[in-house]
Amino acid sequence: MKTKKTLVMGASTEPGRYSYKAVKMLQRFGHPVVALGKKEDNLDGIKIEKGQVPFDDVDTVTLYLNPMNQKQYYDYIVGLKPERVIFNPGTENPDLYKLLKDNNIDIEVGCTLVMLSINQY
Repeated sequence: MKTKKTLVMGASTEPGRYSYKAVKMLQRFGHPVVALGKKEDNLDGIKIEKGQVPFDDVDTVTLYLNPMNQKQYYDYIVGLKPERVIFNPGTENPDLYKLLKDNNIDIEVGCTLVMLSINQY
């Protein structure tokens, strides 16, 4: 299995949040994880950064931000040059789909947790 460095956007240290579950599951499946959240924190050794950190070699961005909160990150996401962006339930955004497609970045509308659990990540 090829590991895919993944940026979790909207990361949280609250166990009930899907972004928290995604970080944990990505780790369990051996994918390197970097994370952005509302505040700096630490999630089992993963530093949750705040702002637009210039991460290197990001393969996948998985979104846990609603479309309104995504706008400030459009150029940032494109600048990371990921292979793909996953739009988890509630993050669907046709405006961002178009921008990503125009920059040759694949989009997937789905659930990171499900994709991992059925070996389709």
